[in-house]
Amino acid sequence: MAVTAMSNDRVRRSVLELDGARLTIHDAIDVSRRGRRVRLSERAAHAVRASWALKHRLIEQEIPIYGVTTGFGDSAHRQISSAKADKLQQNILRFMGVGTGPLAPPEVVRVTMLLRANCLAKGNSGVRVELVEHLLDLLNSDALPRIPERGSCGASGDLAPLSYVGRALAGDGLVDFAGATRPAADVLAKLGLEPFVLEAKEGLALTNGTSFMSAFACLAAGAAHELADVADLLTAMASEALLGNRGHFNAFLFDDAKPHPGMVASAHNIRELLAESGLALDSDERFSGGLDGAQFVELDRHVQDKYSIRCAPHVTGVLRDVLSWVEDWIAVEINSSDDNPLFNVGGGRVESGGNFYGGHMGQAMDSLKVALANLCDLLDRQLELLVDEKFNYGLTPNLIPRFAASDPEAGLHHGFKGMQLCCSAMTAEAIKLCNPATVHSRSTEAHNQDKVSMGTIAARDARSIVELAQNIAAIHLIACCQALELRGADHA
Repeated sequence: MAVTAMSNDRVRRSVLELDGARLTIHDAIDVSRRGRRVRLSERAAHAVRASWALKHRLIEQEIPIYGVTTGFGDSAHRQISSAKADKLQQNILRFMGVGTGPLAPPEVVRVTMLLRANCLAKGNSGVRVELVEHLLDLLNSDALPRIPERGSCGASGDLAPLSYVGRALAGDGLVDFAGATRPAADVLAKLGLEPFVLEAKEGLALTNGTSFMSAFACLAAGAAHELADVADLLTAMASEALLGNRGHFNAFLFDDAKPHPGMVASAHNIRELLAESGLALDSDERFSGGLDGAQFVELDRHVQDKYSIRCAPHVTGVLRDVLSWVEDWIAVEINSSDDNPLFNVGGGRVESGGNFYGGHMGQAMDSLKVALANLCDLLDRQLELLVDEKFNYGLTPNLIPRFAASDPEAGLHHGFKGMQLCCSAMTAEAIKLCNPATVHSRSTEAHNQDKVSMGTIAARDARSIVELAQNIAAIHLIACCQALELRGADHA
């Protein structure tokens, strides 16, 4: 524990510089959980100022600029004067503040704020440096807007969730700060900050992006990595408790015969964990001699373990390999200008596009969901082998303590029966959540947003499956410890 505490303390003391280009998932996790401070780099500040200056030059030309001197969405054909541009930005925060459902947890809100700042730091959004700094002041003070999770179609970005970030900056809405929920204006005053008055484009720049779904994605990917490692540990423990065949994880089968990187990594982990086992033996240790002149003998064990043990690296390995490209996609997304329109400083023009579309995050999370649900199913099947006296090779039914027939407690206990049922229920829930969100696009907003990503729903579902997998793994771990104690593993 001391090592972890020192590590966390070092993280808190270090300062993360945002430049819009080099943010990592690990950075996001550090900020979400360990209080790492964040600031804008000088290079990024220069880029932000250049973008802001271009915006004002173009506004002075009175050309229609979407969301700056026009209405939003299907109202983009209505041009307004530059005199009205600032008030327009305040209105988007109000009419999009319509989120519902449970509140996003603090770690998600922190990452959302971090990612929004990093998007703006890229210097394509036409905002002031002061806006980014104001956002980082709130983040560094752990003053967190209360953001309802539901209400985003994932294009045009996470409009509803991100509007709550903008409202907090402007001193509107509610903020969680210092253990209490308070009006944003009061929190700003306590921090010595003025409510931020938005100018042209700034409200849209805060809301029109994928930062909310990407926050869920960062945290889900980080947790999924941990789950892959935990699953390898649990497979090794289950193999020992079931007197398994550690030869199923020999290097030849993976490094040489079928070298998918994730499988190789998982098999290596399990192999290392079982290297000194006196319970899970290799084939040549389990079976010696021959038929001894007989034509047929009944072996006391199967030559091969059941698939949920033997094929475990083929399940956890898929999760690892899915994470490999999922993390690549997340890295691109969180270092992108996921905004619209964008100011092309080099070209001296404003560019309208669809960078707010959460397609990559949606597809990544839908794929991660399937890999995680398969992991849940694997662990549930392993647990069934442990608790079922027909398959657990001499362990007690439901892993109950051993009682003598004359013991008054004999026959009264059911051990892990309920816990295995609970795991099966959670596994079914995880599998149900695998329904891909991205194929449920709905035409909306007067058919202007006629194809949307639903990436936020996919990312929230991935978070839910992660939580289910963590609970399943916890029960599995307790069962493995009980099984190994019954087996007498400490004496093996």
